[in-house]
Amino acid sequence: MSLAVAPEATGSFVQQASRIPRVEAPFACQRGTREIRITPRYAGHPVTVQVRYLWAGAPAAPTVIVQGGISAERDVCATAEHAVPGWWERLVGRGRAIDLDDVRVLAIDWLDADALQSPSVSSEDQADALAALLDTLGIARAEAFVGASYGAMVGLAFAARHADRLGKLVALAGAHRPHPYATAQRAVQRGIVKLGLDRGCVDEALSLARQLALTTYRSGEEIGRRFSGGAEYRDGRFQLPVEGWLEHHGRRFVARFDAPRYLALSESIDLHDIDPKAVRVPTSLIGFASDRLVPLADLCALQQRLGAPASLEVIETPYGHDGFLKEHERLAPLLREALNAWSTT
Repeated sequence: MSLAVAPEATGSFVQQASRIPRVEAPFACQRGTREIRITPRYAGHPVTVQVRYLWAGAPAAPTVIVQGGISAERDVCATAEHAVPGWWERLVGRGRAIDLDDVRVLAIDWLDADALQSPSVSSEDQADALAALLDTLGIARAEAFVGASYGAMVGLAFAARHADRLGKLVALAGAHRPHPYATAQRAVQRGIVKLGLDRGCVDEALSLARQLALTTYRSGEEIGRRFSGGAEYRDGRFQLPVEGWLEHHGRRFVARFDAPRYLALSESIDLHDIDPKAVRVPTSLIGFASDRLVPLADLCALQQRLGAPASLEVIETPYGHDGFLKEHERLAPLLREALNAWSTT
């Protein structure tokens, strides 16, 4: 086990890092829905559910599962069938860190409590859904699970419950349990949304909850640097520099997310609790020094207690928890190295 601070990416390292044997095959893409059957943790009975997925890359290549935060959808990258850039477009694609000429990426839209006919949804439920989807697609084993934020939590659950189906885990900004500070923040956010549901102003409440969440994703250093100016009097009131940024992201979130789904997935983060010793696949952990939601102390504890060899890389960044979305150049060599670990063994 090792702890290292990630260096700045250099051109020579990036050029030498990718050692995965290339698969000479045309690009293939499935973007559809499959029916699976699982027993949700909080339902107590089996349910049949529709899972929306993307499976894209070289058809004969190993499958790598890639999952992001609760707002991330299956579209990690653009495809011919869905040309809109994906949430990890800078890191997933042809010639990128997760190279679709070398691997085939599998991702799903998160399931929520309503879909599972359950009071709540667990990270284990998401992991079981992915395992069931592997069966449906005829995939015996995923060579790697790359998960960020909530996706890292689900990756840990998958590794603990389906170790025989997984070669390697790469977990970014996610631990075996949530930190109490983070649960306190999310509890307030859910309270805002519930109040909005009760008072008939759900869109406004969901926007405010997202705005509050955004302040926890970034570091105080980054927010201070970007929004240090004074207030301006406009439209009959004083407006602070940060307000426009917050309101913009709040509106964007409301346009693509609904309140019940938000409540279910936010709660799922706080219910997450995985025994690290149950994770018995080689694991690469990546953390961000300024991340207040997933502090490095939790990642160090996770690394020390995992039931398999594990490394921990730390990236110094002003972006806090959002480092996995912002630090593309720093992450690219780390992802290549982590994926190469299984390709060369």
